[in-house]
Amino acid sequence: MRTIVSRLIRYQSSLSQIRYLTLALLFCAYGLCCIRFVSASGGGRYLSTDSNKIDEPFNVEEAETVHVPPPPTEKLLVLGGNGFVGSHVCKEALDRGLSVSSLSRSSLQESWASRVTWHQGNLLSSDLLKDALEGVTSVISCVGGFGSNSYMYKINGTANINAIRAASEKGVKRFVYISAADFGLANYLLRGYYEGKRAAETELLTRFAYGGIILRPGFIYGTRSVGSMKIPLGVFGSPMEMVLQQAKPLNQLPLVGPLFTPPVNVESVAKVAVRAATDPVFPPGIVDVHGIQRYSQQKSR
Repeated sequence: MRTIVSRLIRYQSSLSQIRYLTLALLFCAYGLCCIRFVSASGGGRYLSTDSNKIDEPFNVEEAETVHVPPPPTEKLLVLGGNGFVGSHVCKEALDRGLSVSSLSRSSLQESWASRVTWHQGNLLSSDLLKDALEGVTSVISCVGGFGSNSYMYKINGTANINAIRAASEKGVKRFVYISAADFGLANYLLRGYYEGKRAAETELLTRFAYGGIILRPGFIYGTRSVGSMKIPLGVFGSPMEMVLQQAKPLNQLPLVGPLFTPPVNVESVAKVAVRAATDPVFPPGIVDVHGIQRYSQQKSR
């Protein structure tokens, strides 16, 4: 009997030892799993329970940074930038932060003019044109003049045609030509003026089918400088514009209709010209005086 009791005690003791050993093994396994989880979540190395190897975490390689160069700076060339319209175009372009140069017979002495790069010459010299067009992205021509029919055709037609061809050969993107609206009988009296303008327009639409814009204002008013004298043409130009804007149907009258073309402010012409030269979505083609007035009232892009 004593022997049986002794064996039972030993058996129970063995069971207890087995239980303790099992619990110890489970505890160790649980501890290793915790160590593995914590180490992995920390982003470092961790111990594997499967082997004695040190496993590496999953590495995500960063994408290579691509350095995109900034867009090229717009460089505008104003032909005839020292004139009434041209000077306002230069100032408008400077106000928009553009790099501005001008090919003119002379420079101006006003304070803003020091920010313009001046090229002295005329459009009949191909060498001067090529130099002035270096690095230019867009051109606005304000060149025009009056005189004999042959002289008017030469200045309004031939000179501008030379500039259009040179700009096309230099790869200029956009070319804006400030032309003139038809005035019926005046077209006949100033035949050389209008024939020259229309010849330049034809050349522009041929060479710059997608980047050529023609502005056809009527009478352009503003404060003109004649020597040291200032002539405020806006005194009667502005009221006439307001009245004739409402008389658009009268433009369709035969012979006298063009006489009802409303005047337009020189600042409006300059604003639309610069926008047309720099805005890639500005539609190519002819913009009449009503279009100039409409575009000038829109917010610049």
